[in-house]
Amino acid sequence: MKVIIVGGVAGGATAAARIRRLDEQAEIIVFERSGYISYANCGLPYYIGGVIENPEDLTLQTPDSFLSRFNIQMKVHHEVTAIHPDRKTVSVKNLVTGEAFEENYDKLLLSPGAKPVRPNLPGMESSKLFTLRTVEDSFRIKDFINKAAPKSAVMVGGGFIGLEVAENLRESGIDVTIVQRPKQLMNPFDSDIVAFIHAEMRKHGVKLALGYSVEGFEEKDGGIDVLLKDSAPIHTDMVILAIGITPESTLAKDAGIALGIKGSILVNDRMETSIHDIYAVGDAVQVKHYVTGEDALIALAGPANKQGRIAADNICGCNSRYLGSQGSSVLKIFDITAASTGINETNARKSGLDVDTVILSPMSHANYYPGGKLMTIKVIFEKETYRLLGAQIVGYEGVDKRIDVLATAIHAGMKATQLKDLDLSYAPPYSSAKDPVNMAGFMIDNIANGLLKQWHLEDADKLPRDGSVTLLDTRTVGEYRRGHIEGFINIPVDDLRDRLYEIEKGKPVYVICQSGLRSYIAVRILEGNGYEAYNFSGGFRFYDAVTNDRALIESSYACGMDK
Repeated sequence: MKVIIVGGVAGGATAAARIRRLDEQAEIIVFERSGYISYANCGLPYYIGGVIENPEDLTLQTPDSFLSRFNIQMKVHHEVTAIHPDRKTVSVKNLVTGEAFEENYDKLLLSPGAKPVRPNLPGMESSKLFTLRTVEDSFRIKDFINKAAPKSAVMVGGGFIGLEVAENLRESGIDVTIVQRPKQLMNPFDSDIVAFIHAEMRKHGVKLALGYSVEGFEEKDGGIDVLLKDSAPIHTDMVILAIGITPESTLAKDAGIALGIKGSILVNDRMETSIHDIYAVGDAVQVKHYVTGEDALIALAGPANKQGRIAADNICGCNSRYLGSQGSSVLKIFDITAASTGINETNARKSGLDVDTVILSPMSHANYYPGGKLMTIKVIFEKETYRLLGAQIVGYEGVDKRIDVLATAIHAGMKATQLKDLDLSYAPPYSSAKDPVNMAGFMIDNIANGLLKQWHLEDADKLPRDGSVTLLDTRTVGEYRRGHIEGFINIPVDDLRDRLYEIEKGKPVYVICQSGLRSYIAVRILEGNGYEAYNFSGGFRFYDAVTNDRALIESSYACGMDK
């Protein structure tokens, strides 16, 4: 059997090695148009920032190492220019010598990846404008920084690459501004949770121009102007575009392979395309979202590696299936960690799901053990069924552990109420006897059993201030004085039983505290004394962070820039 693989990196290189492990006699050839067959593209921003000093550390495997260990021919600087399914050949061009030839195959695997979006805007040809997708891209950016010593940079786009590059440039002493058309960074997160990401970026001096549309670029005064719609341009020394990617599907399209959303390659759960003996994996393919079952494009290294293994299994006669992508991800942002899995509340509602959420702010480990830090957890679940849909966490140590537990629970089809039953490891330096994931389960179980009724951030401005309801803040007097929501009276939770006479019966009571715990205790006291009470999801800390962030975005948009 002769297998040709188009493209290396996560999907193609993984498939090549798996095929060899399954079939020692197969002839395997990988064509890669760049100079690198298997590299850590997730590490590219950290090379630009100097965290990874040696460029050779980015290379996971070389053509020589693949040949010696796996007996696989890795041909770099070779571009496949056409597929001929009728005669089962591909046209190849050697980009170094210019030689063109055809290579036959029994099985063909496409792993072309995706390319950065380059909008048709004026000034895109500027030598001061960069994209980041390949090792060569990172070398160009690093070389520019070393030679031109830029003092400022504009990052257009606020996704994974945008934030990682922004952090690394800022840590290198470069002033950074992120320009983003949506009024938030990191679309996998809801706008409330992303407030903590915005705060961390601002804390480290990254300016945020959210809600701005870029209309072009113009080299001027030794630098480059980023032209914005309805706003003054931003003058900077360099620009990096990271506004998204599009599937590299031209080869597939020209060969007559069926395409899916946004021109992606359509595959079944065996990673087979519409043409027999041709498979496809990675960022170029359409997948099913594991939670919603909807068609999706999810460009992450983990799914690409799994798809490469599954395609290899099926090429070798096994029967492996890809169950879908869940979108689990984690990101370092200066001193904090942000992670998500499944779908967020925004997309769940867009999908027509009737959802509820819990928001909690537990410590990373036992309160009495030194060094614990707060994290903010949001868990999304379906009403009535309590199907677990997604989660987002922002915090410090322990974020990755909790998101992986929640991702596993979603994959296992657990109900959100079952999170309380998970038997998770505990020692004071690492967790609490009631792990944060268990705590989320306790809260959702209380909702299911009618012990907890919630009100949410979006309800805050809608609550009547005409006396028809009671608005109650159960924090200490000092906490209340340092900031509170207008219209809320203050009765500390420890004084509540003695001051119930101050709360008129027959009116709903909406309760808040700093994190949600004391207010929940207050709700149980009130309910036990004949009141109808609702607990605020997230606490005043959460409310304050989100409302301040939204005010900053709106004021900076009105004034022309995030200060």
